[in-house]
Amino acid sequence: MELLPARAPSRRLYLAELLELPGLLAAPILPPVPIEVGNGDAMMVLPGFLASDLSTIRLRRSLRAAGYAAEGWGLGLNLGARAELIERLSDRVRAVAAQSGRPVVLIGWSLGGIYAREVAKLAPEATRLVMTLGSPFSGDLRANNAWRLYELVNDHRVDAPPFEADVAAKPPVRTIALWSAHDGIIPPACAAGQPGERDAAVEVECRHLGFAWAHSGIAAIGQVLADELRLS
Repeated sequence: MELLPARAPSRRLYLAELLELPGLLAAPILPPVPIEVGNGDAMMVLPGFLASDLSTIRLRRSLRAAGYAAEGWGLGLNLGARAELIERLSDRVRAVAAQSGRPVVLIGWSLGGIYAREVAKLAPEATRLVMTLGSPFSGDLRANNAWRLYELVNDHRVDAPPFEADVAAKPPVRTIALWSAHDGIIPPACAAGQPGERDAAVEVECRHLGFAWAHSGIAAIGQVLADELRLS
C-alpha cells in the first residue's frame, strides 16, 4: 500500500478510537497467538502515553500463553519523556537480559515504541528485536492527534525531549514497525517509517487503541514474533 504524506488522521478516525475503549477496559481474554511457538523468549512490553502496564495485560497474557516470557515495563504511568527515563529503562532491560540469559524483545506501543527504539540504541547487547506499535518515529512529530495533549502534560515540546535523541535513526538491532490505515491518532507514514529507519513495516487491521488488545492487533504481533524469532 502506498502511503500518503504524513498528516494527522481525520476527525472521523480520531473519534472512532472511542469505540476501542470498552474492549481496552474489559477483562483480559486471550486472543489467538501462534500457540507453543515461544521458548521462554524474554520480552518487555512498553505502554503508550498516559497508559500503564494495565493497558498491555491482555497482550502480555496472550504472549505468555504462547510460551514467551513477557513482562511489563514496571514504571507506572507513562507521562512522557523524562531525563532519567531512558537510562532507567536501559538498566531494566539489561537486568532482564542478564536474568534470562538472552537478549530481550522490546514491544513498544505508541510513545512506548519511541522509548524501545532509544533503549535499543543504548543497550544493543541486551536487545534482540524492537517492535513498534503505531509509534510516530518518522517525519513530523506534530503530524498526529496527540502532540497537543503531550505538550500540555509535559514541560517540553514533543520534538525536543529532555535527552539527546534522533528518533528516526534506526536502532542497531532488527526493528519492525507495525502501522494501521485505521489509526486515528498516528498517521500511517509516521508509524511505518522509511527504508533505513526500520527493517520492515507491517500493516495491521486495527485502530490505534487496538494494537495491544484487539484480536487483529495481537494476532499480528504474534505472527511477526513467530516469523522474526524463527530467523534469529
